[in-house]
Amino acid sequence: MGGVLPAMAILLLGGSLAACSTAPRRTEAQRTTDADTAARVETALSADPHLFARHIDVWVDLGVVHLGGFVWSVSDLLLAQNLAASVPGVRAVSDEMELMRGGGRK
Repeated sequence: MGGVLPAMAILLLGGSLAACSTAPRRTEAQRTTDADTAARVETALSADPHLFARHIDVWVDLGVVHLGGFVWSVSDLLLAQNLAASVPGVRAVSDEMELMRGGGRK
């Protein structure tokens, strides 16, 4: 009986890992929509005069915007999140940005 539980745990873990690797692929229409949304988010970030967006990376997956890179202040971080969320077609915003200390604007 002692070996049954660890064996079941391994089988369950292995099954969940396989399930993650077989996620359905995005269709061409979904990829096009995501690329369009990413472009609109990048435009919104760059157009705001209060945000230094040069170091913010944007990618979109099924309407979820992922923001990466870095910003110089908490206010920039919040502004970037809000600008991205305000773009039509954005379902959610995932913030993966880093807050840099001691930086300056150029």
